[in-house]
Amino acid sequence: MTRTRNFTRILLTITLLTLLALFSGAAFAANYRSLDQIRNSGVINIGVFSDKNPFGYVDENGDYQGYDVYFAERIGKDLALKINYVSTEAANRIEYLQTGKVDIILANFTVTPERAEVVDFALPYMNVALGVVSHADNAVNSLENWDSNERIIVISGTTAEDYLIKNYPNIPLQKYDSYATAKNALENRNAIAWANDNTEVIAFAIQNNGYTVGIPSLGSQDTIAPAVSKGNETLLNWLNDEIRKLGSERFFHADYEATLVSTYGLEYEDSLVIDGIKSE
Repeated sequence: MTRTRNFTRILLTITLLTLLALFSGAAFAANYRSLDQIRNSGVINIGVFSDKNPFGYVDENGDYQGYDVYFAERIGKDLALKINYVSTEAANRIEYLQTGKVDIILANFTVTPERAEVVDFALPYMNVALGVVSHADNAVNSLENWDSNERIIVISGTTAEDYLIKNYPNIPLQKYDSYATAKNALENRNAIAWANDNTEVIAFAIQNNGYTVGIPSLGSQDTIAPAVSKGNETLLNWLNDEIRKLGSERFFHADYEATLVSTYGLEYEDSLVIDGIKSE
């Protein structure tokens, strides 16, 4: 009798665990919309920055602008869909995909092996490295022999944060959640320097007097790409085909010239732009 009861309990436990696994899988799968579901809804949700000029920002008229937004507009046009822009911070990009808040992230998203484990990246459209900007009257030109009393600003959830923690654990970090708060912290000299994507720190130094990019390239050369929820193959395949097609049109060069040339000039164009020809 006891053996029968034990066997029954084991069987019930196995059954419950199986059902939980099935329900969990179903819930996870429901956290993204397939390409057909997006098309049927008439709207695509795209996550972009709202405070990172010239890549993603809101202008004085309340409209989204920038390099990533220019690309997003073409996606909406080619899918014949209305775009719902969702403002994101760097630390929220993965979460917004995993929870289904957005269909695509176009927010200066650097491809890394760790991120590729939890989201799916499409083909890249820009080259990037890290850089360090500081006040010109107290320029930071090296991270070696660091004064432990000095801090570097980083934005939470960025590759700059990960890189410095891994490679320079002795450097104290001053962490912020948004581009705007990090910018204000540097302006107020809350820390000696700010580490971020080199495209962003170069743009900051050009747009604001009194700053210099003492370290224009730090770490490895990486790429920026759109990202979709893990497993959303229909949307990922469409995006890759779209990027290849746009590459043949030199679309990303046109994007650069429309949104970035006033900041960087033409001399950076060929080194920054990837026109859909780089393989996965």
